[in-house]
Amino acid sequence: MKQVSLVMSLMFAGLIPVLASCDSNKPAIPAAKTGAAEVVPAPETALMATADSPGRADNDEAVSQYKQGKMEAAIEGFQKAVKADPKSAEAQYNLGLSFDKMGKHDQATAAFKQAAALSPTNPAIKDSAIVKKHTS
Repeated sequence: MKQVSLVMSLMFAGLIPVLASCDSNKPAIPAAKTGAAEVVPAPETALMATADSPGRADNDEAVSQYKQGKMEAAIEGFQKAVKADPKSAEAQYNLGLSFDKMGKHDQATAAFKQAAALSPTNPAIKDSAIVKKHTS
């Protein structure tokens, strides 16, 4: 019985490095090779407000609404955040995301342009595919 236990222990110990090297984030089926660089769009996520923003509480509550798919409530919250802090690029960006999800593309474009103007070096905003789509 000791030999079976020892064999099982050694087998299990041998699996640990194999399991540790698995990457659960890899797709189950590899993407087709096209020769061109693969572009995988990042999911657009709402941004939390900066710690010093007067509209932080409103923005961060609206982020919660956005994540739950409650776009009307999210828009109201982001508008409150913008009113409390007109210089909040994050609130403007989030407002743009919400308008886009609602199909209000003109309003989304205006919000994204404002967000980009307020924070032209923020990579979450300037490199965002959805911002580029609306402002290019």
